[in-house]
Amino acid sequence: MKKRGEENQGDKVEDLSSHDAIEKLKELIKHNSICMFATRLADTPLETRPMSVAQVDDEGNLWFLSGKSTKKNEDIAIDSHVQLFFSNVSDQEYLSVYGMASIVNNKPKIKELWTPIAKAWFNEGVDDPDISAIKLEPENAFYWDTKSGRMISLIKILASAVTGKTLQEGVRGKLTV
Repeated sequence: MKKRGEENQGDKVEDLSSHDAIEKLKELIKHNSICMFATRLADTPLETRPMSVAQVDDEGNLWFLSGKSTKKNEDIAIDSHVQLFFSNVSDQEYLSVYGMASIVNNKPKIKELWTPIAKAWFNEGVDDPDISAIKLEPENAFYWDTKSGRMISLIKILASAVTGKTLQEGVRGKLTV
């Protein structure tokens, strides 16, 4: 029986910090900016909803546009601990980010984050009275990355199954921003 943490023994472990961690975070999110955004982490089941990252800044903070009147903003006002789950199945990349969220009502920042697609949620555009930004400051982040994409990964899995050799496919690690 494998012990906790040994489920991917064949994976290379790359724990990254500072600039390298921020660059890896940006790389993973660039490939898939949609995450499941979980609030009220002490409650079960978790309150989750899909959200799109508007920006990863140079300090590693993740930014979102959100309605002031949403349940998500209400949840953050009660408990600022949040967890994000990213899954890029086509490239076999996965990311989990835990941190502290805050609601930001700064018009210049909202304008910086604005994209035309956001008009679907904020009919009055960047000046919509219900628009706010959420800033997530990561405390812990973990990633799993195959480095070779889905098709190559499947071929390697099949080859490993046929030969009986342990699969050494991915890279996993902790990101300390």
